[in-house]
Amino acid sequence: MTLAVLGPGLIASAAGDDSGGVATYASIGAQYGYGLLWVMLPVTLSLIIVQIQVARMAVVTGKGFAELIREEFGVRWTAFAMLVLLIANSTVTIAEFAGIAAAGELFAVPRFVSVPIMAFVVWIIVVRASYTVAEKIFMVLSAALLTYIGSAIFAHPDWGAVAVALVTPSFQTDPGYISNFVALVGTTITPYMLFYLQSSLSDKGTSVEDYAAERTDVIIGSLLSDIIAVFIIVSTAATLYPLGIQVTTADDAARALEPLAGQYATVLFGLGLFGASMLAACVLPLSTAYAVCGAFGWERGVSQSWSEAPIFNGLYTALIAIGAAFVLIPGLPLIQAIVATQFLNGLLLPIVLVFVLKLVNDKELMGKYTNGRAFNIISYATTAALVLLTLMFLVFSFVGVGS
Repeated sequence: MTLAVLGPGLIASAAGDDSGGVATYASIGAQYGYGLLWVMLPVTLSLIIVQIQVARMAVVTGKGFAELIREEFGVRWTAFAMLVLLIANSTVTIAEFAGIAAAGELFAVPRFVSVPIMAFVVWIIVVRASYTVAEKIFMVLSAALLTYIGSAIFAHPDWGAVAVALVTPSFQTDPGYISNFVALVGTTITPYMLFYLQSSLSDKGTSVEDYAAERTDVIIGSLLSDIIAVFIIVSTAATLYPLGIQVTTADDAARALEPLAGQYATVLFGLGLFGASMLAACVLPLSTAYAVCGAFGWERGVSQSWSEAPIFNGLYTALIAIGAAFVLIPGLPLIQAIVATQFLNGLLLPIVLVFVLKLVNDKELMGKYTNGRAFNIISYATTAALVLLTLMFLVFSFVGVGS
């Protein structure tokens, strides 16, 4: 039974290691070496806590996150949350296809070839496959992230120094460090991850009896996702940081690794970028379609046909088409678009976290499955810390600190 429900938690967490996440982790390793590795331990705990609550709401209520927001908080809050989510996820989807294009170009495949083909593959996975088939494909794409472990090994890091850095908190007061600290947290826990997890569990029909197994799925997924993040940081910290080489994108990091760690490290980094971008290019439009349709009571589901769920399939298709088309426009300012997306996600995350806490502690909604006192203390502390960090990130983004 445990193996039967594994998937949504793994996929949701792995999707967080998307092209933007890879770029953030690689940049932090290149700029600060192992200095920010310690942050990954408390961030991983926060990710597990937030996702466990969302998974519990899914199996108890059988409803998607956006659907619960509409029922409990009304149309106005729902419309606001969906508008921000739609704009933010649309822009991040463009970034994922940019990651696919960059990964293809690492292997001498032009973006005018790789992007249209992969956009069609992403589309057909969800629109023409059943939920079971789509989930298996997502799991395979998640496995591609394991290539970052190989990339880090080829970088020959000082594993003793890595171990010490993981358990030794350090902090700097310069604005650039604080900005990267906040970005590291923000790229690990994202709103679309939570919307996808609850909606996919609802779509899959996971029951309360399967909650223990799904909780295990969430924990394993969170741990694996952040372990991959650690290896990405290690690979650039061991090679680029000693030479002062800075990178801003994932493909820049892959190219910079070759003369220092060898061709295999670059190939593995490129394969990981491709797998991460493909997975997120599937999950982002899917989580958006789930959320919007759930919020307004429209039919949704991977196994639903066009006639059964026309808005769900149409929205998913439109997001993929827009994302792929934008990447093929010459001279498109993708960096500015991604910065704007970070601001929108930063605006949405505190609201989403507050929704989670209010919903999961609603006795009429959750019955005996509300948070216990100890779990609530941890949950409120986690939420408060994440809200504070998010607000800091918004301030830094607005005033241009660390740029």
